[in-house]
Amino acid sequence: MANRSYHNTGGLSRFIVRQDRIRIPVWIISLSILSFMVAMAFTDLYPTGIERQTIAETMKNPAMTAMVGKGYGLEDYTNGAMMAHQMLLLTAMAVGIMSILLVTRHTRADEEDGRIEMIRSLPAGRLANLYATISVSFGANALIAIIMGFGLYALGIESMDLEGSLMYGAALGATGIFFSAITALFAQLTESARGTIGYSITVLLLSYLIRAIGDVSNETLSWFSPLGWVLGSEVYVNNYWWPIILTIGAAIILVALSLYLNAIRDLEAGFIPAKPGRKYASSFLKSPLGLALRLQRTGLIAWAAGMFILGASYGSVLGDLESFFTKSEMMAELLTPVEGYSLTEQFLTMLMSVIAMICTIPPLMAMLKLKGEEKKNHTEHLLCRAVSRTRLMGSYLIISVIGGFLMLALADIGLWAVGNSVMDEGVAFGTIFTAAMVYLPAMWIMIGIAMLFIGFSPKLSGLTWLYLTYSILVVYLGGMLQFPEWMGKLTPFGHIPKLPVEDIDFMKVSMLTIIAILLLAAGFLGYNKRDIRG
Repeated sequence: MANRSYHNTGGLSRFIVRQDRIRIPVWIISLSILSFMVAMAFTDLYPTGIERQTIAETMKNPAMTAMVGKGYGLEDYTNGAMMAHQMLLLTAMAVGIMSILLVTRHTRADEEDGRIEMIRSLPAGRLANLYATISVSFGANALIAIIMGFGLYALGIESMDLEGSLMYGAALGATGIFFSAITALFAQLTESARGTIGYSITVLLLSYLIRAIGDVSNETLSWFSPLGWVLGSEVYVNNYWWPIILTIGAAIILVALSLYLNAIRDLEAGFIPAKPGRKYASSFLKSPLGLALRLQRTGLIAWAAGMFILGASYGSVLGDLESFFTKSEMMAELLTPVEGYSLTEQFLTMLMSVIAMICTIPPLMAMLKLKGEEKKNHTEHLLCRAVSRTRLMGSYLIISVIGGFLMLALADIGLWAVGNSVMDEGVAFGTIFTAAMVYLPAMWIMIGIAMLFIGFSPKLSGLTWLYLTYSILVVYLGGMLQFPEWMGKLTPFGHIPKLPVEDIDFMKVSMLTIIAILLLAAGFLGYNKRDIRG
């Protein structure tokens, strides 16, 4: 009987691979090429031990520890130790997101759209689809581990030996396997793909935040985070395999629980009960704006809380920065003092760009929700009534723009409130608020690009995420990897003045705003003229 539950798993696995024959290779190739490029760039940027020790000193400050993880081997900062310290956590986060999206797409999303019901009507076991999805996801992560491990070793970089390289790949693969299992579990507990992604991403972000707080203040706390487990393997330094085994072991337990829950639950049901809706809709819910806001309410609230916690977590380490900068001669050379501004205020400009780009994710999700509703054939039910396309798209635009402002504001409030509580001389709220809000035109351009794709070619809207990823890479890693200046200028975030150290360039900010308005107008124009998917 048990074997019948998994009947035709192989066929479904091949079907999933065929469906994702472009997505999975793009993820694997992109992450691998990026990692190989960074590894080679490190050897060119820091060819001598003295230069590597210089950058090691800059990485010891609490803010950098919170962002990229605790450094191992800082006393002898080899190319391998540098690669693991500065890139492993960020790449693991990307692998986790890949796994969450892949598993959700072929479990709860397919169930929502009625595909699982069709599969079960065929000679396929009750657990075959979930088991096939997990198998494909595990296989994709194993492939990442193999390609990354042997690829890094093949570069022939000193201190990046075979065992360390294989462990680097294994750490990434184990992270993806763990979050595949987490997503499979939430696919049984929740009743929607949105809930599955929301809960899984929340676990990923909480893992990052718990690790960040633990790495800065209490090392024991880091071991309550799966991301802390993989970093605890101390890749290229001590090469401990047991944290990798622990991560995979936990994933196997979660998979077993997911399969059990899938076997006992009804199709399209979940174990976390959905709240019953109101008997009568409010007047606000009867408008396109109210409906769009209701559909995204839970996600926006979760992101808002996350952005506040993100700002607060960065603010919690600001108290140690000034003394660190003052005592470190190497850091003093890298951060040239600017008259009238503390070194902490100068460092805030670096943090603010990262926070602004992360805060761009929720408004983009809010805007692209319009495309998702169209894909599910929900939009036509609205447009067949007395609702214009302009009003419908405008409703999502309002939520996106206001949501982006609120995300930035909440992150700033968290950064300012917690930062000032741990600093001897706090930073004025107006200074932090202005330094963040100047990024709004760049955020509006990203929203405008999403609207442009929705208006003319919804299938290409995923390129918006690719562009945001590029922006994060060139702005966040550009200085460290010494990318050419023109690469940073290809993203709107690269044109934003770094307040308060730099003076605001009203002409540049105005031009960015005008470009955003033109993109938004073009999006409205295209959406009003093209056919709606029916």
